[in-house]
Amino acid sequence: MRNFAISVIFAICLAMPVGLWPSAASAAPEYPWCARYDWTTSNCGFVSFQQCLATISGVGGRCEQNPRYVASPPRRKPVR
Repeated sequence: MRNFAISVIFAICLAMPVGLWPSAASAAPEYPWCARYDWTTSNCGFVSFQQCLATISGVGGRCEQNPRYVASPPRRKPVR
């Protein structure tokens, strides 16, 4: 019975449409500032430089711009 239940769950997972699976496109967004704690550890989840500085205060590290961040183009107003 246990093998049957595992087989059913496996079959359901295989039958799911591809659009329901998480993908790299739904990953966390990139933000413009990173806190670099050492040469292997960083956190690139900061909207502002001040937010990054507040996070590293007391624990050390440095704030730097995220090299993978791409700013969205400014929105244009529709012409009427």
